[in-house]
Amino acid sequence: MTTPATPSAAARAWLAATFHGLTWKAAGQVFVVNTLVTAGLKLLGIDNPFLDLLVSAQIVGFSIMLAVYAAANARPRRLLPRQALLALSVVLGSLVGTVLVVLVKGRSVTAMFGDMEALWRFSTTAGLGIAIGAIGAIIFSARARAAEATGERHRAEAERQALARQIVEARLKLLQAQVEPHFLYNTLANVQGLIEIDPPAASRMLEHLIGYLRAALPQMREQSSTLGREADLARAYLSILQMRMGKRLSFEIAVPDFLRNEPFPPMMLMTLLENAVKHGVEPVREGGKITVSMVQQDGRLRLSVADTGRGFPPGGSNAHGVGLSNLRDRLLTLYGNDARLTLEGNQPNGVVASIEIPVEEAASHHRRGRAAAAPAAAPQA
Repeated sequence: MTTPATPSAAARAWLAATFHGLTWKAAGQVFVVNTLVTAGLKLLGIDNPFLDLLVSAQIVGFSIMLAVYAAANARPRRLLPRQALLALSVVLGSLVGTVLVVLVKGRSVTAMFGDMEALWRFSTTAGLGIAIGAIGAIIFSARARAAEATGERHRAEAERQALARQIVEARLKLLQAQVEPHFLYNTLANVQGLIEIDPPAASRMLEHLIGYLRAALPQMREQSSTLGREADLARAYLSILQMRMGKRLSFEIAVPDFLRNEPFPPMMLMTLLENAVKHGVEPVREGGKITVSMVQQDGRLRLSVADTGRGFPPGGSNAHGVGLSNLRDRLLTLYGNDARLTLEGNQPNGVVASIEIPVEEAASHHRRGRAAAAPAAAPQA
C-alpha cells in the first residue's frame, strides 16, 4: 500500500518541479541586474530615492524571474508554444510585481485607478519591467536552448558509447560462444597418443585439461572474471602447452593472494599468452620462458606477460595484430582513456605486454558483468 504524500512534501515537490533549474547563482545575477537598472534610472534623473527604486526593481525583477522559470517548466505546452509562454510570463510577472510594489509601499491598488499620477507610475513601472524582462527572457531562452543542445549531444554521446560497448561485448560473447575445437581436439589427441607410450604423462595432461575446463566453466554464465580465475585458466593452459612443447616452454605465474579476487575482464590475459606463445616462444628453436605478473599501485592494476622468445620482428612489431587490436578496442570501450595496452622489448630478448586499468572501473564493470550470461572460450593452440 502506497503511503500518501503529506501536504508539505507535496508542496516541496511542486516547488521543485515548478522552479526546476533555478539556482542561487541565477538569483544573484537577477539581483545584480536589478541593482544596475536602479543605478541607470538614477543616472537618467529619476527623482525617487535610490532605496525606493531599488526595492521596486528587486520586487518586479524577482517576480518576473519566478514567472519565467514557472513557464519554462510548464507541462504540457499544448495550448501555447514555449516562446508565447515566456512572453506571457514576463507580462504577468511584471504586473504581479508592480502590484506587490504598491502593496509593500502601503498604497491602495483600487484607489490607484482614480489617481492618474499613481496610475502613470504603475504603468511606467510595469512597462519598464516588461521591457527589461523581455530582454532577460530572450537571454534565458537562448541559454536554455544551448543547454538542451548540449544535453542532447551528451545523451547522444552516451548512447554511442553504450552502443559501442554492446557491440564489443557482443563480439566477446561470440568469441566465447565459439569454443575453439582445435585446442580440445589437439589436447585429447595428445592424451590418446601418450596413453600408448607414456601413461603417466597422459594422466598429467588430462589433469591439466580438467583444470583448464574447471577454470573456464565458471565463465560460461558471466562476462566478468577475477585475476585469480584468469590466472588459474592461464596456468592450466600453459601446463598443457608445456607438455606438448617439452623443455622448450617454461612459465611462472605470480599472483599475490590479495589480488586474486580483484575483478578483471575475461580472456584478456589469454590473448596476451596466446600472442606470447605464437609470436614469441614457438618460433624460436630453443623456446623460452613466459612470466605473468600482477601488481596494484596508486589505484591502478597492472598485468604483465613477459616472454624470452623471438622479440619484435625486424622492421616492426606485432602490436597491430587482430587479437591485440580487439583487446585495445575492448579496453577503450570498457574504460575509455583510463586503460592502456603497452608492448616493449624484454631484456635480453623477448617482449613484455602489459595491461593497465583503474581499480575502481574494474570493480564497477565486474559488478555489471556478473548478471550477464556469456559462454567460455578456449584459446587456439
